[in-house]
Amino acid sequence: MKTPFLSKNFSALPGVLILSVFVMIAVRCGNPPVDGTPVDDSYMKKLITHQDAQILFDEYTKTNNKILTEARNGQPDSRWYSFTIEEMEGYIQYVKEQAKEKDIKNVGIKIYMGKYPANHPANKMAKPEFAGYQTIFLMPTTKKEATDARRGGSTDEYEKIESIQPMNMTNLSPPPNHVSANTLN
Repeated sequence: MKTPFLSKNFSALPGVLILSVFVMIAVRCGNPPVDGTPVDDSYMKKLITHQDAQILFDEYTKTNNKILTEARNGQPDSRWYSFTIEEMEGYIQYVKEQAKEKDIKNVGIKIYMGKYPANHPANKMAKPEFAGYQTIFLMPTTKKEATDARRGGSTDEYEKIESIQPMNMTNLSPPPNHVSANTLN
C-alpha cells in the first residue's frame, strides 16, 4: 500500500513552518522602500504614548504658552503645526538627493521655532492670517566633525547645511481667543 506524500512528510511540516516564520522575521517581510534604501527603525525607540504627548502639551500650556499669551496681551499664540505626509516625504527626499549630489554625509533635520513678523510677505506663509504667530521650520543638518564639535564649545553635534534650503509654509493653528484648547487635536 502506498503512503500518501503528505503523510510521509508530515513530521517535517512543523520544522518547515518554524523555519519559514524565522526567515520572515529575520528579513522583515514587507514592501521594500521605493528607492531601495533600507528604512532605519531607530525611530521606534523614540515613540511616545498619547498620554506622554498630553503631558508634554499640558506642561507647555502651563509654562511657555502662558508666558507667550501674557506677552501677546492675552492673545494666545499658535499651538500646533502640520505638514502632510507627502510634503514630509518629499522634503526628506529633496534633502537626501541634495546631500548625495553635494557628497554630504550624516544628514538629519532640525525643527526650529520661529515667528512670522507682523508684516511678513503673504506669499512666504501658508496663509496671510498667520502673520504675527509663531511657526516651525525644518533645517537640513549634518553631523559635525569631532574636532569641530569640541572646538565650538556647543553640545549640539549637528550643524545646518547652508547649501540645502530649509522648509516652512506649515499649516499652523492659531488658537481661539481663550485658552480652552487644553487637549491635543
